[in-house]
Amino acid sequence: FDFIVVASEKEALVLEINLIKKHRPRYNIMFIDDSSYPYIKLTREQYPRLAVARDLKKDRNARYFGPYPDALAAHETVKLLLSLYPIRRCVSMPDKVCLYYHMHQCLGPCQYEVDPAVYEEISQKIISFLNGNTKEVEQELKARMQEASDRLAFEQAKEYADYLEAIRHIKDRQVIEVEQQGSMDVFAYYADRGYIAIQGFFVRHGTILEKEFKLTPLYGDAEDEFISFIIQFYENHPMATEIVLPPDTDGSALEDILKVHVFLPERGYRRKLIAMCQDNARRQLNLKFEVVEKQDELTRQAVAQLEADIGRPMNRIELFDNSHISGTFTVAACVVYEDGMPVKKDYRLYKLHTANSDVDSMKEVVYRRYFRILKENGRQPDAVLVDGGLTQIEAASSILESLGLPILVLGLVKDDHHNTSGLMRLDGSLVPIDKSSNLFFLLTRMQDEVHRVAIGYHRRLRQKAQTKSVLDEIEGIGPKRRKALLKAFGNFTGLKAASRQEIAGVVPAAAADKVYEALHAEE
Repeated sequence: FDFIVVASEKEALVLEINLIKKHRPRYNIMFIDDSSYPYIKLTREQYPRLAVARDLKKDRNARYFGPYPDALAAHETVKLLLSLYPIRRCVSMPDKVCLYYHMHQCLGPCQYEVDPAVYEEISQKIISFLNGNTKEVEQELKARMQEASDRLAFEQAKEYADYLEAIRHIKDRQVIEVEQQGSMDVFAYYADRGYIAIQGFFVRHGTILEKEFKLTPLYGDAEDEFISFIIQFYENHPMATEIVLPPDTDGSALEDILKVHVFLPERGYRRKLIAMCQDNARRQLNLKFEVVEKQDELTRQAVAQLEADIGRPMNRIELFDNSHISGTFTVAACVVYEDGMPVKKDYRLYKLHTANSDVDSMKEVVYRRYFRILKENGRQPDAVLVDGGLTQIEAASSILESLGLPILVLGLVKDDHHNTSGLMRLDGSLVPIDKSSNLFFLLTRMQDEVHRVAIGYHRRLRQKAQTKSVLDEIEGIGPKRRKALLKAFGNFTGLKAASRQEIAGVVPAAAADKVYEALHAEE
């Protein structure tokens, strides 16, 4: 390892952030993600355009409005504005006017000269709307809706009504203080029980437009990780006009790094925002723990019910499922649950050789699984669950009996609607499961999980086979040489038409001979 000595903690923080940006270390990713919020972009071209954008770095000269809670709200807003104002639609200017011109939804600057003042007026109206001044637009829409209704054009009136509803949806945010028209990002955190919850509010013109929440294990000092989160957050998001943090936070380092004014309010409007942020972070962290604790309790109840119904301990359960298409690409999966929770490190995947029937496949996978457990003195399960009826149960039981393993085998039986309905024993008796019980939901999750793993493995094998070529089977031809051959001859037809000497001009002579012989083997 290496180190660099600097003069202060602030310099160390700046250096660390720069090194992270440069090297993008694999494991320094606690708060790094690719999520970004949609914004509405109004370009600053001679004839401006309106669009939804996520990457604000591509066009730094454009005006951006947002962020919006979801992409649908942003797209609905753009759709509404495009229907109201004849602003340019095309990305690159064509030679002739398009359909939008004939529909009176574009002024046709591509073919006709338009006074720039007209577009400037349209832009100002759009900017006013996106800044929250929607009264004028709503009045116009109501007038158009009434006019369409009077003409009995009810479909058109309904469209205007939908636009009005979209505006109400856009405006329906949590207004903090009407008299405050500030735009800022507010962050606070709450740390407890080894975790840190970070809550952020994006306030635009006195309204919370969106929020950000992160819950992650706390490995170091809570305030250091809070500051680190904010710095990494603005790697993928536009910089705010101002940032508001709790008053006991050291914001001087952030100001130097992000070049933005940081408020640490003691009272007033911003202090209320911080209190609300901290309260949200505390509630969210406590809620997460409550949900986990409740899920654990429900799982314990389900396992206890299963043990009561079966009459024996059921701490470790292994489930099997097969997947194939007409006997091809036959695979099996084994998933493991301990005390009702999946143990993914013990999952196993099998490429099967017996594809005659599901019974033969079950016998093969059970034999391979438990022969190896015997050989390696591995841990045996309390029960084996198979996805099927009596024939599958008998197949698995016969293999376990031949190996001398007294492991209980049960079958997950489904009803006519392909839903889990009960557990079947080896003697064919059915253990009914109440569909409103915790046990039913646990067994359903288990069944879905083993099916997901088996199907996923089967699909990967099929996709791999579909992209496989004859060159993959030739000794001495790896990915580099295969790529070089296809690049030199264009495709397999060109490669097959090439002579030994021509192929040898791309790869060594010995490999060229093997390629030529493989491609002309049928001849």
